[in-house]
Amino acid sequence: MNDSFKRVTRADVARYAGVSETVVSYVVNNNRYVSKTKRQLVEQAIKDLNYHPNNAARSLKGKNSNHIIFIADQITNEHFSKIISEMDHFAYDMGYLISLCANRNNKEFVSQIISHQYDGIVISSISFPEVYIREFINARIPVVLLMNRDYSEIKGVGKIYTGLYTGAKDCVKHLIGKGRKNILYLDRISTRGHFSNMDDLRYRGFVEQMQESGLPFSEKVNIITGCKDESEVIEKVQQRIKDGFAVDAIFGRNDKLAFIGMQAVKELGNRIPQDISVIGFDNSTLSQYNSPTITTMELDRKEIGKAVIDMLHQMIDTGTIPEPVDFSAQLLERQST
Repeated sequence: MNDSFKRVTRADVARYAGVSETVVSYVVNNNRYVSKTKRQLVEQAIKDLNYHPNNAARSLKGKNSNHIIFIADQITNEHFSKIISEMDHFAYDMGYLISLCANRNNKEFVSQIISHQYDGIVISSISFPEVYIREFINARIPVVLLMNRDYSEIKGVGKIYTGLYTGAKDCVKHLIGKGRKNILYLDRISTRGHFSNMDDLRYRGFVEQMQESGLPFSEKVNIITGCKDESEVIEKVQQRIKDGFAVDAIFGRNDKLAFIGMQAVKELGNRIPQDISVIGFDNSTLSQYNSPTITTMELDRKEIGKAVIDMLHQMIDTGTIPEPVDFSAQLLERQST
């Protein structure tokens, strides 16, 4: 029988080193005194046998799994890959591994997450129900929320404001500073009917800054929403203009939507930015290499990533809830405005 794929166990290490499994456990967990001679024997056995502790089994015994899961709406989104990349730098140094997972919005998904006994959960989702977040809290799993929507009713979690609300307000202010008044906001695309309302901090920032600036505003006129694909966004933007709304600026909730809006108005013969200014959000690669390049908002992903790991580590290590952290987004002005 070929045992080349058989997992090396703690018992195997004990037999190889000529010590008890208890001694191996003490060395692996580094939580009891072991004589220098026995420690060296165990460490050599671990090296020779290429032994790796079973973290899942350790977690069942009340020990940490050193595994964090990040739940997001769209795991293919460039923004999330950048956030994960920054988090990973800090997490790895602290001994944590990170997995990225798309949310499923059902109880079976929540049950699976809880049963895996992750050390911590990071959530960045517009659609993930609050009742499921509360289940994670009740399961005593540390949770950090990236505040892309209003979670004011959720207690017992870490909260990080990434700059979406103030960034959206700054986008509107920038467009107004360019003399624009008839601003069209392009909401998310969703095949599952997950569209924005005033709980969404980017959406709220746009609406409230329009109102505070005294510009003519109504959700029916100034917002394009309810679209299931890119072609529907283009169709609605063009129809809004044909219906008489004199659009002079487009604010895409992300750079992709800004680009789609730009394409829609270009097809009608409008010039960017002479006739219509366009602004996006997230500073994606697309925004830098499109023609014209797109003015956008950049989040401080490095510091956000560090704050996420610091918060989780505090909650895992001490059981205390950290104070909320608030970041600002930075405007990057380019050719489109």
